Amino acid sequence: MKGVVFDIKELAVFDGPGIRTTVFLKGCPLRCTWCHNPEGLSAKRQMMVKWSQCLHCGKCREACRHPEECILCGDCILSCPLHLRRICGTEWEAANLAKRLRRDQDYLAANGGGVTFSGGEPTYQPEFLLETLEMLDGMHRAIETSGYCSPAWFQRIAGQLELVIMDIKHTDPRIHKQYTGRDNSVILKNLEYLKEGSLPFVIRVPLIPGITDTEENLEQTASLLKGSRNLVGVELLPYHQTAGAKYGMINKQYQPGFKEDQQPRKDTKPFLERGIPCRVL
Repeated sequence: MKGVVFDIKELAVFDGPGIRTTVFLKGCPLRCTWCHNPEGLSAKRQMMVKWSQCLHCGKCREACRHPEECILCGDCILSCPLHLRRICGTEWEAANLAKRLRRDQDYLAANGGGVTFSGGEPTYQPEFLLETLEMLDGMHRAIETSGYCSPAWFQRIAGQLELVIMDIKHTDPRIHKQYTGRDNSVILKNLEYLKEGSLPFVIRVPLIPGITDTEENLEQTASLLKGSRNLVGVELLPYHQTAGAKYGMINKQYQPGFKEDQQPRKDTKPFLERGIPCRVL
C-alpha cells in the first residue's frame, strides 16, 4: 500500500509514553473550526507558501511551466530566493515507511517509547495505516485519532495497537456537527468499543472557549467515561491562538467561530471526582 505523509517528527514526548516518532498522515473527515494542522485536512499533496514573508519578486511565476493548473512539479520551489515554498505531503510505501521507523526501534524502546500515527486523521488512510502497523509488530504502537472511523476499520486497526489516544470534542451531536461538520455517533460507538475492550486508551478533550470547555460538556464527558477499566486518563488541551497561523499558507481563511482571545476553562474536577486521572497539557 501507498499513503501520503505530511510530517515525521522525531523525539516527540507528548504523543504517548516515552520518546516517540510521530507520523502525520494527510486527510481528515472532520472540519474542526479550531484545527491547528490545516495542511492535514486534504489527503492530497499540496503547495504551501509563507505568503507573509513573500517579496512578490515574481521568480516563482517566471519558473512556472503550468500556470493554468499547478501539478506540484517543484520548479517554483527552487526559484524562490527566500525558500518560502514547499510541497506538503510525501508518498510512502508501507514497507519503506516501516523500515524508516524501525531504524530507531532500539533507541525508542530504551526510552519507553515507540511510534505514534497522527494527522490529519490516521484512520482516513486505513489500508495504508494497517499495513504499516503490521510491519511494526514488536514496537509500541499508538494512534492519535478523532475516533471518526467505521467501527469495522477502527477495530481492525486497534488490533495492531498498544495504545489509542482519542479525542472527545463534544458529547452533544448537534454542537459537535456545528463545529466539526459531523455528528459524533460513530465516535461514541468506537468509544464504547474501547470502554468494553482490553486495549489501554487515553481520552483528550480540546478546551475550546465557550464550546467544549463548558461545565456541562466536561461533566457529560466525565460521566461517559466513568467505569472505563482500561482508561489510562484524560488530558485537557487548552486552545492556543497560534492555531490559525498556517491557513494562509494553503490559501484558506481561518474562521474559528468563537472568541479567540477568551481563555478556556481548565477544569479537571469533573473527572477527578469520578476517580479518573486527569491533567492539563
